[in-house]
Amino acid sequence: MTTYRMSPASRRQVIVLLLAALLIWAFAIWSFASTLRISYHPLQFWPSLQQSLAQGLGVGQVVPALLMLVLMIATPLLLWALLTEYAAAYTPGPAGLGFRSVGVHLAYPWSAVRALRPGEGDADEPFDELLLDGDPAASIANPLVRFLYRQATGPGRLPIYPGIERRDDLIAEIQRHLASPAPASA
Repeated sequence: MTTYRMSPASRRQVIVLLLAALLIWAFAIWSFASTLRISYHPLQFWPSLQQSLAQGLGVGQVVPALLMLVLMIATPLLLWALLTEYAAAYTPGPAGLGFRSVGVHLAYPWSAVRALRPGEGDADEPFDELLLDGDPAASIANPLVRFLYRQATGPGRLPIYPGIERRDDLIAEIQRHLASPAPASA
């Protein structure tokens, strides 16, 4: 069985995106503290936050602080999605499609795959996804990894990332399995 992974060029691109996301996250953390005039030192955090709130916060502080708070929460989710894409590995076989990534090892039987739907990508970066019956993520034992996986892929879907090496071969093999009738069980 052949395993399909990200191409080296796509891996480099994801690394650049990871570094950019980390820079945005660091900026958000720094900007949040400087906007509210708080200290992240464990012994000074609550007193500095209470002092800042006691002095009163203007719109010029609240709006940027809320924006930075959203970035501080959303960026780790983006980082996980990028790591999931970076480590994605698809292994089609007679029984179904195996998918592995960071902390995720799933097997999708062909009978659970409803369709292969082209995504809304452009010609340079095609994006397809498998529509699945049920919730395969429920088999992920770690609740944090299960939550992050669902956030990265969505419910009942498995993306076929654009940067997969020999992606056309993978798509053709998936289509071949979806077109063939399921073997009768004895």
